[in-house]
Amino acid sequence: MASCYTLKIVTDFAAAHALRGYNGDCSRLHGHNWKVEVEVRTSMLNQAGMGIDFKDVKNAAVLLVKELDHQNLNDLEAFEKTNPTAENIAAYFFNGLSRTLNNDTLHVSAITIWETERACVRYTED
Repeated sequence: MASCYTLKIVTDFAAAHALRGYNGDCSRLHGHNWKVEVEVRTSMLNQAGMGIDFKDVKNAAVLLVKELDHQNLNDLEAFEKTNPTAENIAAYFFNGLSRTLNNDTLHVSAITIWETERACVRYTED
């Protein structure tokens, strides 16, 4: 059986959003302290015995976090036509980090976005 390693880092950001087309309290502007879990998978280790250095994953995630941190997500180009739901934020991170981190031996496997400490969404692609 082939070995497979899943590495995970966690980061966070604070941002506001309002859900367009939603009938409820979340249609009004409000904020969250979002937690982002990034999972990458690999079956290969480098000479140091790592799939990828955790700091490389964290640095890539922080670049995306900086784009969203302390922003009204509705005002950003990425969410101009896409509702800034937890689901769409997870896809935003998945796509952005895949462009940066994916290679022949490693790929982003999942993003989990925590909107609160009791509610999250996990995004993957087959």
